[in-house]
Amino acid sequence: MEPKDTGAWARPVSSLATTAISPDDAVTGRRVAGPVNGFGQMWQKTFRVRLDGEVTSPRAVIATWKERFPTFWPQSVKFYAPLAGIAPGEVALLEISPLPGAPVRLSTGVMVIYADDESFTFMTPEGHTLSAWITFSAYSDDGVTVAQVQVLERPSDPLDDVAYHLGGSRMQSRFWEETLIALARHLGTNEPSVETTVVCVDRKRQWRYVRNLRHSATIHSMMRTATAPGRWVASRVHGGG
Repeated sequence: MEPKDTGAWARPVSSLATTAISPDDAVTGRRVAGPVNGFGQMWQKTFRVRLDGEVTSPRAVIATWKERFPTFWPQSVKFYAPLAGIAPGEVALLEISPLPGAPVRLSTGVMVIYADDESFTFMTPEGHTLSAWITFSAYSDDGVTVAQVQVLERPSDPLDDVAYHLGGSRMQSRFWEETLIALARHLGTNEPSVETTVVCVDRKRQWRYVRNLRHSATIHSMMRTATAPGRWVASRVHGGG
């Protein structure tokens, strides 16, 4: 097997920075934190869809996916792309809901740790609800191209662990299923069907990472929501002065 292109890997960084622009950047200055550094149980989720429409090569699928990445996400999540797009070392910003119908939206992001013509991988930063690696790929199976999302994840802290088991896990799975359906329809598949596989890789909780709470995007966003009226009044007072 030929080694992967070393130029497709992001360079190690001590803290994150981004060229993406969003109303709230809660990522700059943070570090990346994959599933090894999470609190809750570790899960591997694999989502696949067969592209039975027009004949599309795996590389063409990945090229389209990178170019139009935000357009395939459900509207409940906002993706603020970096200026260079999906490229090694780039950091995107996100606004997500921790649970269906939640009154707050979480500000977080992802770093592109790998990207080539066949796949690309995101890694979450400190404070994200999940400590995760997310890999997007495409391959040929009996002459049919298959698009795939594979996630290796742990809830980042005890608060996120509770939310994960109260519906966050199901919501996240639906999110990736809807993403693949949108991609498949864009590529000409009329009735896409997503195959989902979920495996618990490690049932232990890593209590040594309970202090991940100090970076929690959930807590950060709840505080911003709670203090929003006061900040609005202060801005009016200072603006009027």
